[in-house]
Amino acid sequence: LSPDCSFTCHYRCRALVRLDCSGPPGAGDEDDGNEQMLEKDTNVDEPSEWEKTELDQAQVEQRIKEYNSQINSNLFMSLNKDGSYAGFIKVQLKLVRPVAVPATNRVPSVQAGRPHPQGVKRRTSFYLPKGTVKHLHILSHTRASEVIDALLRKFTVIDNPRKFALFERSEKDEQVYLRKLGDDEQPLRLRLLAGPSEKVLSFILKENETGEVNWDAFTLPELHNFLLILQREEEEHVRRLRHRYACCRQKMQEAL
Repeated sequence: LSPDCSFTCHYRCRALVRLDCSGPPGAGDEDDGNEQMLEKDTNVDEPSEWEKTELDQAQVEQRIKEYNSQINSNLFMSLNKDGSYAGFIKVQLKLVRPVAVPATNRVPSVQAGRPHPQGVKRRTSFYLPKGTVKHLHILSHTRASEVIDALLRKFTVIDNPRKFALFERSEKDEQVYLRKLGDDEQPLRLRLLAGPSEKVLSFILKENETGEVNWDAFTLPELHNFLLILQREEEEHVRRLRHRYACCRQKMQEAL
């Protein structure tokens, strides 16, 4: 049990845990707080205006020409002979929790001279740097779930992909909107329809916490830790409520 973050693990697994309990650098920056206040989550079942748009082959070709004429880099889109098209999307990683990667260094055994328990995979955890972005070259039919898989492979993350979700971010009327993409949605198609402007549309990888949580994607130790966290949050919430009503009761008694 760590005194810093109360992380609980099996005593034999203690030497395998590599968590920085101090949290990621700049986790409490004011910029993130201000944007969070402006963000408005929308349900995945509510299609965006881009998702409702249907294009024929001629319109796709025209859109690609317009898109390429508006960018100032070599990240062009190209039309393939089979009617599909290829291009780049930029994804910003905004992860709050650490990610797990395979351990590169030899981890010492808990007890000298004794091997590690069978079935325990060596892994380490770290926080991805704030503002991490990645450009991916994908096809028009590449699905959001495949983009998530590709991002995790790029950073050698071994966490279950269902723990993460791809979001589209847009700004409208000084309001920031976030919408979680469905697994079968096509990010490059959305990029083409929205154009190259990052304010109009950008992609963010976050923890999968909007809507229904897929608890089956977590391990037993993680689930036990979540239960402990929920219990502590509940106790703190009850304590604040009791204090609030006690203050009101005291003021009423003073008035009487």
